[in-house]
Amino acid sequence: QVQLVESGGGLVQAGGSLRLSCAASGIIVRTNTMGWYRQAPGKRRDLVARISSGGTTNYADSVKGRFTISRDNAKNTVNLQMNDLKPEDTTVYYCNTKDGDVDYWGQGTQVTVSS
Repeated sequence: QVQLVESGGGLVQAGGSLRLSCAASGIIVRTNTMGWYRQAPGKRRDLVARISSGGTTNYADSVKGRFTISRDNAKNTVNLQMNDLKPEDTTVYYCNTKDGDVDYWGQGTQVTVSS
């Protein structure tokens, strides 16, 4: 059974940094496309960053140049380094992968950026 567990969220001042981590079990992160999404209350869940099994990365325009997605194959984790955080980055961040036709999500981790 696939499980994704996020960690690393918290409160930070604008301009600061946070590193989110997603620990995966039941799948191997280096052979799956892994993504980070975020969702504000009442809004849809949007892609923040994604890394394919081949290592290709994609980012939302709003985070390009500030966020970096990476894999730690030894730990079977996917990380999101977030720099130069802005108040508009405040929301819940979710880890995602797909196994066949089934989407899997973590429980989410709250990121709050104060101005």
